[in-house]
Amino acid sequence: MSDLLALSEAVEKGNRKEAVRLTQVLLDVGTKPQVIIDEALVVGMSNIGEKFKNNQVFVPEVLIAARAMKETMAILEPLLVKAGIKPKYTAVIGTVQGDLHDIGKNLVAMMWRGANFGVVDLGTNVSPDKFVAAARDNRAHVVGLSALLTTTMPSMKTTVDALRGAGLKNVKVIIGGAPVTAEFAKEIGADAYGPDAATAVDIVRQLVGAV
Repeated sequence: MSDLLALSEAVEKGNRKEAVRLTQVLLDVGTKPQVIIDEALVVGMSNIGEKFKNNQVFVPEVLIAARAMKETMAILEPLLVKAGIKPKYTAVIGTVQGDLHDIGKNLVAMMWRGANFGVVDLGTNVSPDKFVAAARDNRAHVVGLSALLTTTMPSMKTTVDALRGAGLKNVKVIIGGAPVTAEFAKEIGADAYGPDAATAVDIVRQLVGAV
């Protein structure tokens, strides 16, 4: 088994110590950080994402895998920055104004990072103006809006309207959360609806043409 394959399996299984060890081994033999990301980390997170979609694993397993990926990225990111390498696509994500729930949002953010998107996480209770500013300042390709409360769903429409009104027409908007539906996404002018974190990865790849 190659070290890249072993690393992808370590990430998938959430074996943080082994993932960190193998990352260092690969760097020591001259493997480029971007190769490690593309051929090991992204593969591992894609595998766990597929299993999640098929109900073979559940949220705890995905979170453990994401933490393993995060620890390896802590080693790789400084090297990427030093080499001037950035993710090709950037996504801004946050829970809309009035809502403080973040478990689903955090999971999506981790899955997007695992798919090699640059992610700007604005946290919870994010105003439309903050979404607009972050999308503009970071030249975002995608904005993800999350809500768990039915009472905060109108904030999604307000935010979509703000993004469109700010002239950010090329920024794709995906929404998600327990009370949200594909019909609601269409109704408020969002580009897509993500029913779960793994599917949200596939959707944003399609939205930016990265498939």
